[in-house]
Amino acid sequence: MDAEKIHVLLVEDNRDFAKLVQVYLQRFEKGKFEILWKENYDDTMKELEVNRNFDIILMDYFLPGKNGLEITKELLERKYHIPIVFLTVNKDFELALDVMKLGVDDYLVKEEISSPVLPKTVLSVIEKHRLRNQLMEVEVTEQRLQAIRELLMGVVGEFERPLADMKALGQEIRNNFTAEQHKNYIKIIQENVDRVIDKLDKLKSLKVYKTVKYIKDIKMIDIS
Repeated sequence: MDAEKIHVLLVEDNRDFAKLVQVYLQRFEKGKFEILWKENYDDTMKELEVNRNFDIILMDYFLPGKNGLEITKELLERKYHIPIVFLTVNKDFELALDVMKLGVDDYLVKEEISSPVLPKTVLSVIEKHRLRNQLMEVEVTEQRLQAIRELLMGVVGEFERPLADMKALGQEIRNNFTAEQHKNYIKIIQENVDRVIDKLDKLKSLKVYKTVKYIKDIKMIDIS
């Protein structure tokens, strides 16, 4: 993460304070933070409609029009999964509880921006968000893999008996026919039956959910 720029959306109606936030973030590590400043709800939502590539949102609670809490609720309703840190002028325990219950990632008093607390909080929140997303992806993949396993066990079971019969029949034909042409046909049948059995065995022991491109946007499970 150190080599990458961190894109910050700052939502703050006080121009002077917004400049201070930018100064203190840049002072922590020059060039690391790229900050876009918006003053109100309307400008913030217009920006997010065309650009969701922000690593974090720093948002003042007291804003004209809709306050920070109302904006956060709307962002969640619109599925904008960007971590949010609130900036307020004083410590309000009830407000802190409200924003945390809503899913806001952290809560800072504005007087703290002149210390390393602000940039360290930004970095910490982004890292926690990244790790949480990774864990969710792993969990979803595991659930998908389990569902595929359960489905495949039923499908594979339907194939196993007829394939076993075909394999036995091929062996019987091989034992009773000696003509070269018949041997070639039997060999083709046997090779294809063995190929299907091998694929079914791989499906039964599937441990990793991996897909490969098939046609256009269609993907298929890789059992190679």
